[in-house]
Amino acid sequence: MIKNIIPFGKPIIGANECGEVVHTLKSGVLVHGKITEKFEEHFKKFTKAEDAISVSSCTAGMHLLYFVLGIGPGDEVIVPAQTHLATAHAVELTGAKAVFVDCELKTGNIDVNLISKKINPKTRAIAVVHYLGIPVDLSEVLKLTKKNNLYLIEDCALALGSSYKRKHVGLIGDAGVFSFYPVKHMTTAEGGMIILKNKKYSKKIRLARAFGVDRNYSQRKISGIYNCNSLGFNYRMSEIHAAIGIQQLKKIRKFIKIRKKNFQTMLNAFKKNNFFYVIHSKDKNKITSYYCLTILLKGSFGKCRNLIIRKLTKIGIGCSVYYPHPVPKMNYYKNKYGYKNSSYVNAENISYNSIALPVSPHLSLSNVNFIIKNILKIFVKKRNEFKK
Repeated sequence: MIKNIIPFGKPIIGANECGEVVHTLKSGVLVHGKITEKFEEHFKKFTKAEDAISVSSCTAGMHLLYFVLGIGPGDEVIVPAQTHLATAHAVELTGAKAVFVDCELKTGNIDVNLISKKINPKTRAIAVVHYLGIPVDLSEVLKLTKKNNLYLIEDCALALGSSYKRKHVGLIGDAGVFSFYPVKHMTTAEGGMIILKNKKYSKKIRLARAFGVDRNYSQRKISGIYNCNSLGFNYRMSEIHAAIGIQQLKKIRKFIKIRKKNFQTMLNAFKKNNFFYVIHSKDKNKITSYYCLTILLKGSFGKCRNLIIRKLTKIGIGCSVYYPHPVPKMNYYKNKYGYKNSSYVNAENISYNSIALPVSPHLSLSNVNFIIKNILKIFVKKRNEFKK
């Protein structure tokens, strides 16, 4: 039996979050209230956005954006092959087609140099994902969007606190979307946020977020009286989730500071090894949010990836994989579009030869040192086995 288990991710929920949830429940106002508006205002302030619109999830936010931008059947959106399914699903749900581009090996981000090859008259937008919180080279992507009159959407699910050229990610393109899933930088239990650099699309997004009705709850002069001018969804965030979010956002700078310290401690310990490479960026224009530390195994070690994960799990070190397959190799996309296995070489390399290690605030210094010690121990032992 494992004595001490170090989870890959764990939400840091304190007394304040619990207290606010109880207070909200007792208030009797669970949707359409002031707490959600307050959370949006706080998020605007943190990111320096012109507007922030809370949603039920990051996926809902992405889908909502494409819907509002009029993207649908016959259209194409360029997305990275190395990402979560949600990035592509949000496109497919509109009836448009997700067109995949391979990633860079060093950062895991979309290879900007390959994007132009996929642009054609059907292309309406480029969706970038800041992989593990490492910002994409957005200046180069902006050149492509401006030249070809395309939208730029930033999937910031793993990038709260990341910035590019002193601007918070999500504010360089037309919109950015964040996730508050339990193992992210902060949580609302479930939820997301759209941020905008201007309010051009704000009204349409807010309407579509709540069924397309013309008056929200607080705007109705007579209770229950409203009309509907456009199609919409039920993608709102509840007051309960927002109450948690307000308290979590107060701690976000501390959370990221701990992540950075844990990441740097591991990175320094892993510098002089011949077993794996740590996926990261040294670009001074990029400030990452240190979602996790992902090691990319070298040579024959890659063939032992799953075995190494099992060994780590056995001794109580939680780890994960970001992501198990490039999205175009997932059965849905592979079967629908017939993507070839060799089309996304770098994404395949990361998917099948990497291990994501925890760096989040639930780790103590002794946890970090335990991970470092055992990672190196396992690889040294495996190297010696190769030599026999």
